[in-house]
Amino acid sequence: MFRRVILPFAVLASLFLSSCAPKHADIVVAKFDDEQIKMNEFEKMYAKNSGNYEAAKDDSLSQLKNFLDLYVNFRMKLRDAYVRGYDSNPELNQELQDYKEKVGVSYILEKQLLAPGLKNLYDRRKIELRVSHLMIRPDSTGDAAAKQLAQAILDSIKQGADFSEMVKKYSDDNYSKNIGGDIYYVTAGLLPPEFEDAAYATPVDSVYPSVVHSRYGYHLIKVTEKRQRITQIRASHILVNFNGPEGKVDTAYAKAKIDTVMQKIKAGEDFAKLAEEYSDDTGSKKNGGDLGFFGRRMMVKEFDEAAFNLKPGEISDIVKSNFGFHIIKLTDQKPYPSFDEDKEELEKIYKQTRYQSEYDALIDNLKDKYGFQINQDVLTKVLASADSLRVGSQLRNYDEIKDQPLLTYNKVDTIRVQTAIDRMNSEREFMNRLIDKDILNTAINKVVGDSLLSVAALDLEKTDKEFASLMDDYRNGIYVFKLQDDEIWSKINSDSTKLYDYYLQAKDKYVWPDRINFSEIFSKSDSLIHVYYSELQNGADFDSLAAKYTEKPGMKQNSGNYGLVNVDSSPIATRTNQLLSEPGSYSEPFPFVGGYEIIKLNAKDPSHPKTFEEAKAEVSGAFQEAESKRLEQNYLESLKKRYDPQLYYDKLEEAYKDTN
Repeated sequence: MFRRVILPFAVLASLFLSSCAPKHADIVVAKFDDEQIKMNEFEKMYAKNSGNYEAAKDDSLSQLKNFLDLYVNFRMKLRDAYVRGYDSNPELNQELQDYKEKVGVSYILEKQLLAPGLKNLYDRRKIELRVSHLMIRPDSTGDAAAKQLAQAILDSIKQGADFSEMVKKYSDDNYSKNIGGDIYYVTAGLLPPEFEDAAYATPVDSVYPSVVHSRYGYHLIKVTEKRQRITQIRASHILVNFNGPEGKVDTAYAKAKIDTVMQKIKAGEDFAKLAEEYSDDTGSKKNGGDLGFFGRRMMVKEFDEAAFNLKPGEISDIVKSNFGFHIIKLTDQKPYPSFDEDKEELEKIYKQTRYQSEYDALIDNLKDKYGFQINQDVLTKVLASADSLRVGSQLRNYDEIKDQPLLTYNKVDTIRVQTAIDRMNSEREFMNRLIDKDILNTAINKVVGDSLLSVAALDLEKTDKEFASLMDDYRNGIYVFKLQDDEIWSKINSDSTKLYDYYLQAKDKYVWPDRINFSEIFSKSDSLIHVYYSELQNGADFDSLAAKYTEKPGMKQNSGNYGLVNVDSSPIATRTNQLLSEPGSYSEPFPFVGGYEIIKLNAKDPSHPKTFEEAKAEVSGAFQEAESKRLEQNYLESLKKRYDPQLYYDKLEEAYKDTN
């Protein structure tokens, strides 16, 4: 009976305790004063310090404990920083504001332009399109008439007119009008952005429903094929040019020859050997016809189309091009690269083709967001003052207008005339050009872009968690740096008396090693070094010979002398110390590192203690390091005494065991 009663009670107790246990994220691993450090915060910060969560999971318990010690110390320092009012310190706040603006602008351009732009470009370039177009240039008719004509043609096509016929009749692109407007296979990054966006949005065998405007004119766009893009292929070919045996054009002879080669291939003969024997391409025949890797549009169209439609190992039918008849064998193809592999090329393409237009669109959005306006009255005054003047010239009545508000945004912020004029004068693209409304507006847009990005950067912390975390890290960093300066670095007093006392306490640490002073004569010639040795034996002065003949760079002006150096500072110093014991003695010639040496010992300086003056730089460094550690420890002890930190090392065994 007793057992039947107690068992349900144990189950209930277990359920009760389980329901009362904190969630993994809420486990308290440390506390000080009235603050708690919970597991989710600890795991996040430790993973950040380790590089990522996966790396952190493999670390030992002792590593987790060491980090908890450091992190609690860090958190107590931050608490002290706020107690001291660092968050109200004008200098620190200005530093934080400057950093926020500078980094925020870069962050916006990276996250809102470059990163999504590169990702979109990368994804688009996985696909290639075959596109046809009809183009109307505004050169002769004017822009409005060109647009009107393009729209009328598009309306006709929508009502059933044949696209190819319309191209043949109306297109101003003479390269494609006689082949239905076909501009062959293209991929993202090869076309004007407006054209590209429309093409990628168009289904196969359809015409884009609107007229597209680019810097070349007005386009009607038709997509005839979409396919997975192959970035590069490797192919071999056999070329038979159109010349006959006598060197004159003989197409029939060439066709008969290529037919013979094809029959041999079909009979199983080796492609590479046939290329060596029959191909007229002198550049590739010696390599069995191998052309290496190449991309789309790098070969003539007929060759390109045939080659890119093959699979590895396949051989084409006979292909005719302007160069002659080809038989093509596809030998390899490269897979689509990973994003990281392609990133450098993507950045180059993006910045050349899309960055400016997407930057302008971003600035236009910011203009709307922050209520940007141009003061038209002031702009009129500026244009009147600049009439018939070139960029860089002093505007008429400039002193009267330079401080007037040309632009306003964010309701209260203004950009004055002088700022816009200075920017215009600094841009090389405007140099020495007549000032007109277009140039002034371009300069204004550059100034506005800079200003609005700065404003957006200062707002970014409110809307972007990642940037807010970045700013928290920087804010914490400058606060702790200030604490270290106040509590440690500024308190280190390195006066000579203290340094000398420190030197006396650790005098045995500051010792000169064994040193020598030696000179050398070096020559790359075995015969010459023996000539110099003979002169020495006949009484010639070593230093004079070294100053005249030694060939080691930079040593002649020193008469071959190395000065006083440690015996193990270089192989030649070690060799000198081993060979010679008497000052003034010199060695016989011996081979050494690319030449031949004669060395002379000038003096030996056995190991001995350094004087205070000789050791002063080392003493100063060691003293400051020791003082820093002492003051740091004293400061931490004062924080521990004030905040009484409690660290629950046993809880760390649960770290990274549960992600709920």
